[in-house]
Amino acid sequence: CMDNKEIIIQAAIDLINEKGERMDDITVREICKKANVGLGLVNYHFENKDKLIELCVERIVNGIVENFHAIREKTEGFTPFEKLDYLGNMTLTFLFEHYAVSKTSILTDMRTPKEDDNTHRTYLAYLPLVSACRPGWDKETLERKTFCLITVMQQAFLRYKVIKQLYGFDLTDSEERRAFHSKILRDILEA
Repeated sequence: CMDNKEIIIQAAIDLINEKGERMDDITVREICKKANVGLGLVNYHFENKDKLIELCVERIVNGIVENFHAIREKTEGFTPFEKLDYLGNMTLTFLFEHYAVSKTSILTDMRTPKEDDNTHRTYLAYLPLVSACRPGWDKETLERKTFCLITVMQQAFLRYKVIKQLYGFDLTDSEERRAFHSKILRDILEA
């Protein structure tokens, strides 16, 4: 039997998945009704709705990051660079297809960084691929360049409108996004 806290989290995740881009419209009353619990329990367990939503988003994105490991089968026979390019495009596509959840996840990680947050999990998923592309790089360079790659992808996502104005890339268009990502990858990997 799930406890009230988990029931509330699951109800909120269900509402986030239902509402998509209208995630901000979710109310505490709605969450409690779906979870069939009293209104006071959200504040009791999570302090407020925003903290509950952040926790739910972290769980949703964490599930996606875990799926990154499944790309190994899909990229059999690819060069290390092609694998990294594939993962990057998959990541950016996910970000844009789940804009509200992704934005909340990235901004939460920036506001309250933790050593096991989604940004760090993403970094850990990318590190072996960057390493395979650049086997000659020392550990420090490898870690720094991987950090740069993740940071650039997050900024490109968050600032996509500015990027279109300043540089002419429409990152909401999958082909332009793919081209932009490949250029960034080549810049960072010096390829």
